[in-house]
Amino acid sequence: MSTVRKQTPNEFLKQLIGRPVVVKLSSGVDYRGIFANLDGYMNVILEQTEEYMNGELKNKYGDTFIRGNNVLYISAQKRRL
Repeated sequence: MSTVRKQTPNEFLKQLIGRPVVVKLSSGVDYRGIFANLDGYMNVILEQTEEYMNGELKNKYGDTFIRGNNVLYISAQKRRL
């Protein structure tokens, strides 16, 4: 019988480094970009960031720092073409 080891949320997020993600804020704003780093406070650093409100592109940024207490969820995104 094999035992399946469950992943912690921190382990899952570390696997996303270098991949496209969507970061949804509690305000309803979405940030889409390349997941660059995460610290112990769940602060997120994105590269090639795009800001979306109500599904509409509002701004494009380079590197972006998002405070962890504003994050509702982080989701993996399909790679951009």
